[in-house]
Amino acid sequence: MISCNSETNDNPFSEVTISETGNPTPEEILSNDPNADIFLIGDVVYINAEDIRWVKELELTIGDKSGEIKKNTTNSSEFESYTANKLPIGTVIYSPVEKSGPIKIVIIDNKEIRYLGMIEG
Repeated sequence: MISCNSETNDNPFSEVTISETGNPTPEEILSNDPNADIFLIGDVVYINAEDIRWVKELELTIGDKSGEIKKNTTNSSEFESYTANKLPIGTVIYSPVEKSGPIKIVIIDNKEIRYLGMIEG
């Protein structure tokens, strides 16, 4: 968002305010959907993508381990890196071999579940 102050005729853009936007936070995601299945790595929230057709249709191969869930919480303000609200502690998170954007893969009960990173941009 940009705002301009044109009180002077010399420079109509003498005051420019730029508001930064960033990736959605756990608080924002869970306030919109309290039942969302999410985890956080760094400043990126990953959301369960089982209902997102284009993510499901990607041909992906499980690659390197990205980390594992270290903490569970339902309190969105307590999220830190490798915290989840539904995945159990110890769940391994993988990156796909293919360069597919911000997608991570977990395996629960022998089922592959894909998560999409919510990146502003």
